[in-house]
Amino acid sequence: MRFDAAMRNVGGCHACETCFKTGKPCSFDDDFNAIAPSILKADVVVFTTPVYWYSIPAQIKGVIDKLFSFVVGGKDIAGKECAMIVCCEEDDMSVMDGVRIPLERSAALLKWHMAGEVLVPGVLNAGDIDMTDGCKQAAELAEKI
Repeated sequence: MRFDAAMRNVGGCHACETCFKTGKPCSFDDDFNAIAPSILKADVVVFTTPVYWYSIPAQIKGVIDKLFSFVVGGKDIAGKECAMIVCCEEDDMSVMDGVRIPLERSAALLKWHMAGEVLVPGVLNAGDIDMTDGCKQAAELAEKI
């Protein structure tokens, strides 16, 4: 399943720890409850995101934070593969650390294997990606997975 977090209504985690107690992954009924079953079933989870203000965009951060529900709910999600595809406007690769490091640490905490990373600097406007090898790297990552 592919979903665009920017087009979904996913709020932040409230840390209420009532995950799955209502029969839903999150007691606060938002689009995460529709997304969560696909994450549970997936063999591989790929996070694709731009950098917003040197960090993870709020739209996808809500989904990432709500992965906590699987832990609280006692769901066995260990052993999945994951990957990330990240782009940013600046040419400094360290700009992507605000996305890369939290995703790597989250994967380790969830006992997911990081299958690969595609980090693409210099992307601001629509079409800028075409002036990089980012799409080629993403295709190679897909083949690897």
